[in-house]
Amino acid sequence: MIWPGMGDPSKRKKTLRYLAITAAIGIGVALINTLVVQKIVKADDPLYQCINGQDITYQISATLEIYVDGVKQNIPANVGIIKGCQRSMYTLSDNGVIHAAWTKEYPFEVGHFLWLMGFDLHSMDDKQSKIYVNGVESPDFIHTILQDGAHYKAEFVSKNSEVAPSFTPPS
Repeated sequence: MIWPGMGDPSKRKKTLRYLAITAAIGIGVALINTLVVQKIVKADDPLYQCINGQDITYQISATLEIYVDGVKQNIPANVGIIKGCQRSMYTLSDNGVIHAAWTKEYPFEVGHFLWLMGFDLHSMDDKQSKIYVNGVESPDFIHTILQDGAHYKAEFVSKNSEVAPSFTPPS
């Protein structure tokens, strides 16, 4: 089978040249997007910034408990603290207290901390999972805004969990 534009040697050169130029343009656009545009977009996003040396004017702390299939998960110390960089959301110990700090007020969410912690949200069933704020279920799930002094309880059900819903009527 002869591909279109590959039969005649002069057309083959033009076709290959066109494909090479198109590939170079595509790679160039991708590099510019990655190196320039993303850095500009992330420049004011506290989730990607270190707070070391910043003039911090907004600070909140809250407690968080995470349960997966009914088993309490440990929230490790030093989440958000990497060599020479303290992120805007962090933990200092493994007691479940999470801190958020930034140069101005920012709507930090429970999901932001889960992302920063590396929690595998993709393997959880978001229809069965719930987040409670001070004992009341939040309709915003992982987009629940952190409030200073509040207590959050996240109950996740994994997708491969053997906990099946019961369809028997209550007794």
